[in-house]
Amino acid sequence: MLVAGNWKMHKTRAEAAGFCRSLRDAVAGIEGVEIAVCPPFTALEPAVEPLHGSSVAVFAQNVHWADEGAYTGEIAPGMLLDLGVEGALTGHSERRQLFGETDVGVGRRTVAALEAGLRVIACVGETDEERETGETEAVLARQAGAIRDAVGPHKRLTLAYEPVWAIGTGKTATPEIAQEAHAFLRGILDVPILYGGSVKPDNAAELLSRPDVDGALVGGASLEVESFAAICVAAAAA
Repeated sequence: MLVAGNWKMHKTRAEAAGFCRSLRDAVAGIEGVEIAVCPPFTALEPAVEPLHGSSVAVFAQNVHWADEGAYTGEIAPGMLLDLGVEGALTGHSERRQLFGETDVGVGRRTVAALEAGLRVIACVGETDEERETGETEAVLARQAGAIRDAVGPHKRLTLAYEPVWAIGTGKTATPEIAQEAHAFLRGILDVPILYGGSVKPDNAAELLSRPDVDGALVGGASLEVESFAAICVAAAAA
């Protein structure tokens, strides 16, 4: 079971350091759950320092496929490893929707990160319109299939199913919807699969109890130590 908190574009260096010190203490007694935080690039180092030697890993929110080069604004896998970062997200819906990332690009980022030695949480998910028009399985098959074709099953690879219509909207997929999507994805790529989309302390236990849900990718609820720690406790119970 893995619970990862995606901070998105939140927290300064000082805020990140303080949060991570508090989180380290809050989750110290939790067993059976891997925990990760995904700060913005500027806050990675202040997050790594207080979490070194703890049960909480630090992941980046994105990673490029090249070792170096003329890629303004991008960060190479080796740069993350140099900071002590253990993994990275790839293909988050906001990267796809707002910044035009493609299935091919997500596959290349995922391959490069894994080959460099990072862990990867690769994200897939359908929009509201795609769900309403019955395209959910086609979208998931295309997105997860591109990752499968690029890397196949890998011991450091995790998928995250994040229905775009449930991200930052307050809507949450029912446990039945989540289970159905996760089971479908596992037929494409048999790796651990997280659920992401308005996960909160009050719905985490029910979502995480489903047989094909292997953890959570948490957004807004990961910005407060108490709520994020409560989700980790729910994961341990599940």
